[in-house]
Amino acid sequence: MKYKILLATCITGWMLFAFNNGKHRVQTVNDNTPVELAKPVIVHEQATSIKEFVRLNDYNSGICFLINMSLPSGYKRFFIYDLKKDSVVNAGLVTHGNCYQYWLEGRRYSNKVGSGCTSLGKYRVGKSYFGRFGLAYKLYGLDSTNNNALKRFVVMHSHTCVPDEATTDDICQSNGCPTVSPSFLRTLQAIVDKSPKPLLLYIYQ
Repeated sequence: MKYKILLATCITGWMLFAFNNGKHRVQTVNDNTPVELAKPVIVHEQATSIKEFVRLNDYNSGICFLINMSLPSGYKRFFIYDLKKDSVVNAGLVTHGNCYQYWLEGRRYSNKVGSGCTSLGKYRVGKSYFGRFGLAYKLYGLDSTNNNALKRFVVMHSHTCVPDEATTDDICQSNGCPTVSPSFLRTLQAIVDKSPKPLLLYIYQ
């Protein structure tokens, strides 16, 4: 029953999610750089504070997950980051919250229960479970900007509306859950399930 409730926020309004799945809008890349060549913006700048956080809180000090919400949704903005080598190991597409709008233009962030928006901040990646959308991971918000993650039932999971490859179009939107493609979630699963310590997920802009 608990897990069924956990999925409620990601299920509620997913008809909107499904509508968005078919709604593509052309992105404007200011420097005309092909999406496939887009580089992780402000990724390395996050590393110093993250290294200190994982050391002090006994998290995995080798790998963390970074989501850069300043990038267009068609860019691979979910980064698997090697903290020891200061390098991006892999990257994938990820949704942002639609704040329960048919289609959210730009970005809005909120920690409010029922907002349907993305919450910025650090998260601890919790235990996995299987629900309506298959494999999913609980997320525990660690900052004042996202500490309602459990109450909001914000989890990390996959959906087929998220493509594997970068695109010049917007991808689908969620109700606040960082949602990735099924294949990229399997990549994340291999890391999370083998991690000897908690893993940090950091959503920033």
